[in-house]
Amino acid sequence: MTEKYAVVVIGGGAAGLSAALVLGRARHHTLVVDAGEPRNAPAEHMQGYLSRDGMPPAEFLAIGREEIARYGVELVRDRVVEVDQGEDFTVVLAGGRTVRARRLIVATGLKDELPAVPGVAERFGRDVLHCPFCHGWEVRDQPFGVLASSPASVHQALMVSQWSKDVRLFLHTVAEEELSDEDLRRLAAAGVDVVPGEVSELVVEDDRLTGVRLADGTRHARSVVFTAPRPVPQTGLLERLGAELHETPFGAYPVVDATGLTTVPGVWAAGNAIGFAEQVVHAASGGYRAASAIVGDLLMSDLDAAVQV
Repeated sequence: MTEKYAVVVIGGGAAGLSAALVLGRARHHTLVVDAGEPRNAPAEHMQGYLSRDGMPPAEFLAIGREEIARYGVELVRDRVVEVDQGEDFTVVLAGGRTVRARRLIVATGLKDELPAVPGVAERFGRDVLHCPFCHGWEVRDQPFGVLASSPASVHQALMVSQWSKDVRLFLHTVAEEELSDEDLRRLAAAGVDVVPGEVSELVVEDDRLTGVRLADGTRHARSVVFTAPRPVPQTGLLERLGAELHETPFGAYPVVDATGLTTVPGVWAAGNAIGFAEQVVHAASGGYRAASAIVGDLLMSDLDAAVQV
């Protein structure tokens, strides 16, 4: 017999675990399927989460797993490879297990594609960063570089100038002509130096970022580099279920209501599965909202069914 759950949560990051906690406390038989690939795995710490500021992401998740286990929530380290919708949802795992669920929460997050510059991937989450709200305080007042990936990197350079007054925007593959007059005025007002020319590599010495080298051999001393990865939403399962997506400058994400309900009845989404800018605190909140909505949805569904008997 295929085991049946009230809810299967796909993804065991902040959004998925938060949802599972609410569902477990509401006495719903819940399964969390976690592939173990959190977006913030490269980071040594997470910031801006009240009472958890500075906590290592792995520790945060470990505590969350312990908490959901207290309420009987099952967590498996596996990957969902297929979902079919009938009267219930049939969920197939890579390990061969098949389960059924009345409702689904998709919290599969996204992947970051980094610029193909030697040193960027190796230093990402250490001294190559993407979010000043996550890491700006820790690297404040150091010499910053911003590795442009598009003209939109101007915004990133302007933002990081809040944390350092020594900022250089390396245009890399972006042509100077792509920057607007307004961009240039704002960069000048913020004291950001614009450096044309392609970046060939990041310079690392004694396991520490020390500079940015251009293709012409010029080296700029920098101890921190910010860059904007290309976000790749993990929406495959939602697409196969027929969920409507909407295009954004940062990828295509599911159309959801205020609780995270997608256009597919019975399917909610939360965390970076619904947007690239969801921080850990937002993801946890989104998981909570989705789960509480499901609790009410299941209750009303059962009551309506009982009335019709």
